Amino acid sequence: MYYAYKYRLNPSDAHREELDRHRDICRQLYNHTRYRLSEYQDEHGELPSMTTLRSNLPDLKTWWDDLSDVYSKVLQTVVERLFDNLKGLSALKQNGYGVGQLKWKPPREFRSFTYSQSGFKLDKKGGQTVLSLSKLGDIPIRLHRAIPDDAIVKQVTVKKEPTGEWFATFGVEMDREPPEPPENPERCVGIDVGILKYAHDTDGFAVGSLDLSGERERLECEQRSLSQKQRGSNNYEKQRRRVAECHADLKRKRRDFLHRLSAYYAREYDLVAVEDLDVKGMMESPSNSRNTASSAWRTFISMLEYKCGREGTHFVAVNPRGTTKECASCGVGTVKPLWVREHSCPACGFEADRDANAAWNVLSRGLEDVGVVHSEQTPVETALPTGTDSVPAQRVVEAGSPALKERPKGANRVG
Repeated sequence: MYYAYKYRLNPSDAHREELDRHRDICRQLYNHTRYRLSEYQDEHGELPSMTTLRSNLPDLKTWWDDLSDVYSKVLQTVVERLFDNLKGLSALKQNGYGVGQLKWKPPREFRSFTYSQSGFKLDKKGGQTVLSLSKLGDIPIRLHRAIPDDAIVKQVTVKKEPTGEWFATFGVEMDREPPEPPENPERCVGIDVGILKYAHDTDGFAVGSLDLSGERERLECEQRSLSQKQRGSNNYEKQRRRVAECHADLKRKRRDFLHRLSAYYAREYDLVAVEDLDVKGMMESPSNSRNTASSAWRTFISMLEYKCGREGTHFVAVNPRGTTKECASCGVGTVKPLWVREHSCPACGFEADRDANAAWNVLSRGLEDVGVVHSEQTPVETALPTGTDSVPAQRVVEAGSPALKERPKGANRVG
C-alpha cells in the first residue's frame, strides 16, 4: 500500500532563499514545457509524448544555466506534472465538463517540487534530524513520528504553504497487505452526519460539531484589515500572511478533528456505513451552504474510506435518499421539516431522535449492500433502551478515545 507522511521543515534564511529559487526555476520550466507542448501540437497536429519533452532537458541546460542548479530528477518530475495535469483535464472532459487549456503558472500557484527515487536522505547531523536534498543541502526537519522500518520511500515533495512554512511529504510504499474485512462482521455501526450533531451513530453516541466561531471571527477581522492595505506593499504582504495563517489554523483544527473521529470508527468496528452525500449539490443550495462547507462531510467520508481499507473494516456508502423520512421500525415514510428533531411514526408509533432513526436506516442499507444477514432482533429494539450520549467535539482527543466509549459525566440522555 502507498502512504504519505508529512513533516514540517525548519530551514534557515539561506535555505529558504534557495528553496524559493529552486521552486521558481521549476515553475519556469513548467511554463516553458507547456509552451513547447503547444508549439509541437501546432506543427504536428498531435500532442508529443512525455518521453519526447523529457529528452529535451539536456539540450535546455546548454543555454539555460539555472537548470544545472536543480537536481535532474526534479526537472523530470516537472514534465511529468504537466502530463498529469493533461490527464486530469481529459478525465474532466470525458465526464462532460467544459474544459479549456493548461494555463501559465504564476509564482503563487506553483508551490512545490518533487524528488523522485533518488536525491534525498534522512540523516542525523549535529544532534538533529535533517533532510539531505541534492543541490540544496541539509535542512532540519521536525520528525514528529517515525517512518516504519519496512517502508520504502519512493519520493519526497517539498512544498511552501501560503503562510510561508515549508513541509516535506514522503511517499512510502509498504509490502504488507491490509487485513481482509471479516466475512461476518460482528461490530457494525451506521453513522448519520449533520450540522447540530456532527455524527450520530447506532450505538447511541452523538458527537457535537466542532466550534470554530472564534477562529472565523479572527479570520474576518484579518480579512477586513487586508482589504484596507495597498496591494503589492510590504504591509499588504504581512497582512496577507496573517490571513493565510488564519486559514491554516482553521484547516488544521478541522482536519485534526476529522482524522481522530474517522480513525476511531475505522479501528473500533468491523463494518461502517455512512451516507454517500452529494455535498457539491448541497453547497449550491442558497440556504445553509456555509455550515455545509464548514462541516467537510466529503473529507470525513474520504478519510473514513481509506482508513477502513487500512484497518480491514467494511466501508459502505449508501444512498442517503429517505434515510431521515423512513421509520427504522416499519419503513413508512414521514415528512419532517428540519426544525423537527424527533421522529414519531404515525403508522407504528415508534419514537426516537431524528438522527438516531436515520443512523439505523443507514446501517440497514449498509448491511444489505454487504450481504450480511440481519439478526432477529430489530435495530429499534436494540436502540430504544440505549438512549443517546451527547459527546462534545472537544472530547474527541485521540484516536480510539475513551470519550467515545465511556459515558461522560452530565451527558444528555435522549430516548
